[in-house]
Amino acid sequence: MKRILLLAWTLTACAFAHAQLSAAAPWVRATVPGQSATGAFMQLRSTESVKVVGARSPVAGVVQIHEMKMQGGVMDMHAIKELPVAPGTLVTLEPGGYHVMLMDLKKQMREGDQIPITLVVETADRKRRDVLIVAPVRSLAEGAHAR
Repeated sequence: MKRILLLAWTLTACAFAHAQLSAAAPWVRATVPGQSATGAFMQLRSTESVKVVGARSPVAGVVQIHEMKMQGGVMDMHAIKELPVAPGTLVTLEPGGYHVMLMDLKKQMREGDQIPITLVVETADRKRRDVLIVAPVRSLAEGAHAR
């Protein structure tokens, strides 16, 4: 019985691990003293259909997935409930588009800092798991031109 349970657990873990979300080139925009919010950016890929349904970081009181887009000639930014990542596609989080918004910052984001961000990912069968990303902070000037 123990072997059957161990085998079932192993197969479940392997199937869940297969729905892997990976993040490439993560970075966080530096802040000036007193600034209470900033953005985190990266490129996401997955081997299966998943959704990013949340995020958190120890450096911020509030972390949300945001979208920026032009509406009626005005740039609109708002939180979204989920960010789909289709298998084999690249979803880019970048200035002026999708991004992770870090708000209620607990400290200044300084160039060279390493910021842990946990993305909450939901698979097609509604299982959730955490994906930890460590993003370096880039200077304001560098971050403005990074893509």
